[in-house]
Amino acid sequence: MSTKLARCPALFITAPSSDSGKTTLVAAMARYWRNQGKKVRVFKTGPDFIDPIFHEFASGHAAHQLDLGMMGGSICRQHLYQAAIDADLILVEGVMGMFDGNNNSASLASKFGIPMLAVIPADKMAQTFGAIAYGLANYQPNVNLFGVIANYVGSPGHALMLKDSLQDDIAFCGAMPRDSRFALPERHLGLVQAQEIESLDEWLDYAANVVAEHCELPLPEAISFTEEQTEGCAFLSPFPKAKLLVEQPLTGQTIAVAKDAAFSFIYHDNITLLQALGAKVSYFSPLKDQAMPKADSLYLPGGYPELYLSELANNSSMSDSIKHHIDNGKPTLAECGGMLYLLQTLTNKIGQTANMVGALPGKATMQASLQGLGMLSANIGKFCITGHCFHYSKSNVELPSIAIASQAGKTQMEEKVFLHKNTLASYVHWYLPSCPQLVSLLFLGKLSTDSIRTAKATKLVTQQQGDFQ
Repeated sequence: MSTKLARCPALFITAPSSDSGKTTLVAAMARYWRNQGKKVRVFKTGPDFIDPIFHEFASGHAAHQLDLGMMGGSICRQHLYQAAIDADLILVEGVMGMFDGNNNSASLASKFGIPMLAVIPADKMAQTFGAIAYGLANYQPNVNLFGVIANYVGSPGHALMLKDSLQDDIAFCGAMPRDSRFALPERHLGLVQAQEIESLDEWLDYAANVVAEHCELPLPEAISFTEEQTEGCAFLSPFPKAKLLVEQPLTGQTIAVAKDAAFSFIYHDNITLLQALGAKVSYFSPLKDQAMPKADSLYLPGGYPELYLSELANNSSMSDSIKHHIDNGKPTLAECGGMLYLLQTLTNKIGQTANMVGALPGKATMQASLQGLGMLSANIGKFCITGHCFHYSKSNVELPSIAIASQAGKTQMEEKVFLHKNTLASYVHWYLPSCPQLVSLLFLGKLSTDSIRTAKATKLVTQQQGDFQ
């Protein structure tokens, strides 16, 4: 089997820590090159939902996640290959600090041979800037850090001091000035969503102009990306794990997907997989529509229901239609904010409580501090599915859990998974391509507590028999 190659310039934007200005700079660069007539594809490292939307506004194209732990190398490789086929430039925004975590930015960039450009906050330093750049370039032997951009620079003299502190083999690619107009509003889960910010296009064009004025922005050299070999089944690309599901088990099924300001945390890959499995996706707004559309099943992703308590509570016709769907045993997937919406009540951080759908027994209250964060996996029956949690609420769901989603390593973060009337609910934002077989059973209404218990018992018996052989 021959290997297909696609060549495209690519750049991986990283930093020594979070809050260094990566998202702003990547969005500005994407808009700059788009304004030059280039087709730019942007990716975000990690399971982030919010930053990619800024990149979509900036570039005019869908922005996908790249995460080795959640997605695996095969899907990441296929995404990059497909982008390289017709893009003029690929930009990848890193996550946290350059070496933070097992599946960090440096590892991802090294795996796919993408050169790195580091954004270093320099507002309170001089020659130490060079030491940080040297450390980023040399901490691991497999790093290709060709250059740095200084951020929050006070003056041209300050910029020259920073430039002179660098080793000769690290290029100084620019100095971004301190500018309050660059600041983006934030809230408890990160930046305010791009779709909520007025005049976002004007802000992006302004940021692009400032980047062009203060940074060197030649296109990097093209590099080669290889196609993931999936042995046929191209209609399921880029999901090699789904290649055996050639019969498209969800053919003829319509899945209603909530999508608005309150429910917006949706991986593009999840929708692509559902469509690849044969389903028709019908979007609706729990905030604005009177009822959910006619559908075989329902997908309630995460988001910010706590910011729209009164709107959701007052839309009783929508709540009634969703409760009717669930009470009739129709398949439903509810993730994080979607699960909170299905509970009886939700209380925000200032103590306001509102009635929600009431399809799941329990209530939730927003907290001042983070309550859950991490990459998790759960064994549901004989299947294992992966996802990510990030929430500020505490909930009391009055149901027995069918599984525990847990985090590998020392931290051991855990989240309960519930199954009630064919509704699978948890705090986890599932990455559906990690287990297409389970996804198919769920949306076909064939995932029952009895089948899960049987699968667990069979697995336990098999393990015990193995112990005695």
